[in-house]
Amino acid sequence: MKSQTSAKDARQQALKVRNYFAKQPPPARTRLKQMRAAIRAVAPGGTEVISYGIPAFRLNGQILVWYAAWKHHTSLYPLTAAERRAKPATLKGYETSKGTVRFPLGEPLPVGLVKRLVKARITELPPKRGKSK
Repeated sequence: MKSQTSAKDARQQALKVRNYFAKQPPPARTRLKQMRAAIRAVAPGGTEVISYGIPAFRLNGQILVWYAAWKHHTSLYPLTAAERRAKPATLKGYETSKGTVRFPLGEPLPVGLVKRLVKARITELPPKRGKSK
């Protein structure tokens, strides 16, 4: 029964993500698809959800990252203070705030940077809970 509930919830979440994408103008939608592909590439076990009204990936039962489209940019969250301190040169040229990095829609998405940020975030998550083998 639990797997049926989980599968149904996953379908509902996927529909919510598709609806979010569909509401975006074409340039933002394209960028979101690029971000989604970059995140999936480094976190293939992640599942898509909507959290706080924006797309996110969940890994090991916790939110890995959120990503969203805005009028002039797309954003990736969270950008931790440790990440900002560890690689300030890689973020140069991108607007950042306490927990966000913004990628202007008028510039190519730095796919490599997105992947590095997601990989760094994966290392911050606690390991998956459950039975050990």
